[in-house]
Amino acid sequence: MPPDECTLTSAASARIPSAESEFQLFFYAGDRDDKEHLALIKGEVAGKEDVLVRVHSECFTGDVLGSRRCDCGAQLQAALKLIADAGSGVLIYLRQEGRGIGLLDKLTAYNLQDQGYDTVDANLLLGHQADERDYTVAAQILKDLGVRSIKLLTNNPHKLDSLQELGIEVSAHIPLQTGVCPEDAGYLRTKARRMKHLLVLDELPNGSPCYQPLKLGIMEQINTPLGEAAAHRQRLGRPFVTLSYAQSLDGSIAARSGRPLALSGSQSMALTHGLRAAHDAILVGIGTLLADNPRLNVRLVEGKDPQPIVVDSRLRFPPYANLLRNCRAPWIATNADADPERQAALEKIGARVLRLPAAVNGWVDLAALLRHLGEMGLNSLMVEGGAQIITSFLAARLVDQVVLTIAPMLVGGLRVMDYLGQSQVNCFPRLRQVSYQRLGEDLVLRGEPHWESS
Repeated sequence: MPPDECTLTSAASARIPSAESEFQLFFYAGDRDDKEHLALIKGEVAGKEDVLVRVHSECFTGDVLGSRRCDCGAQLQAALKLIADAGSGVLIYLRQEGRGIGLLDKLTAYNLQDQGYDTVDANLLLGHQADERDYTVAAQILKDLGVRSIKLLTNNPHKLDSLQELGIEVSAHIPLQTGVCPEDAGYLRTKARRMKHLLVLDELPNGSPCYQPLKLGIMEQINTPLGEAAAHRQRLGRPFVTLSYAQSLDGSIAARSGRPLALSGSQSMALTHGLRAAHDAILVGIGTLLADNPRLNVRLVEGKDPQPIVVDSRLRFPPYANLLRNCRAPWIATNADADPERQAALEKIGARVLRLPAAVNGWVDLAALLRHLGEMGLNSLMVEGGAQIITSFLAARLVDQVVLTIAPMLVGGLRVMDYLGQSQVNCFPRLRQVSYQRLGEDLVLRGEPHWESS
């Protein structure tokens, strides 16, 4: 049932004194899923911004029985304490047991896990998706409560994205990590590796898993030249450019052209969002936009959203693009002879079109684009993809810093090199001032490109 056809009402409420604090419990009933959902509220939240919110899906085994096969019960208690300490907030309790598959199939999935399958494969074997949860009711409850924006307590990027797509303004994301024990270590690792949950896990010398603080020491190396970005723009007339992308061990950045491929782990994803927050603008090619439909904003760390820019020589930018839903309207860099009617249509739906000279190959002249961005006052630019854009920036020698994430997998797909002709191979630089950091299973490399003199 579409969200606009769903009726949700608050049938009753009552005062609930708990070990953490006193809350008001609201009972919600709706016709979307014929289930009874709850909202536990502390303090005044109507009309408020930056309200601390936890959207928690029911877990009978963890929440009620204290099962150690998952971290659900610990997260529930930790969220209640954080809301109580903050003095106000909302905990929404959704009745979607077992990531939406129900208690019966969840117990069957547990038996499959005991046979060696992980939590994702167990769900798939039972004919379910890895995660079947729906956050429409949560979004409706928040709107019913009059909450204007939220700080979301979660490790799940999908939950964050879903709420934003449902019209909830998420002003900040706050990780919710609890302890770990041998019984749930494998479960948590699967969530981090296969479901991209932002869990920071490591191994102690004795082999027992434990949480470790997320250490992004490589950000210091990345941010050092960014501190001089304004001087860089004054000197060269263009923004400081950081090229950042992920690849497999065999150099693949996608399965094939037009087909996205998830490579980065949860920790390197957080690094990418930290990079976005550190730059004035972020740039991708139209191919990446059409394949991934990305938001290009900052969700996994604290920080401001960069200005999104899309290089689109033929103005193929679609009206359904997620970039149109961001707080900052996208800029579209196109050629001087692009269709004026198409430009008018894009500007009507909120985009800004920048007309620029064309290069010899007919694409947007990147050097001219960077000079124009410098004139507009942008000091730093993050270039995130795809392959054609990456190779074009390298071939034009317009990159000042490279941040490369290497994922431990072999893909045999599309490589950056595939977009270069044989005569352009020498356009690839050697990196100097190189630093490395392991983030989860990924290796992140940072360096400054140096091109040999022609």
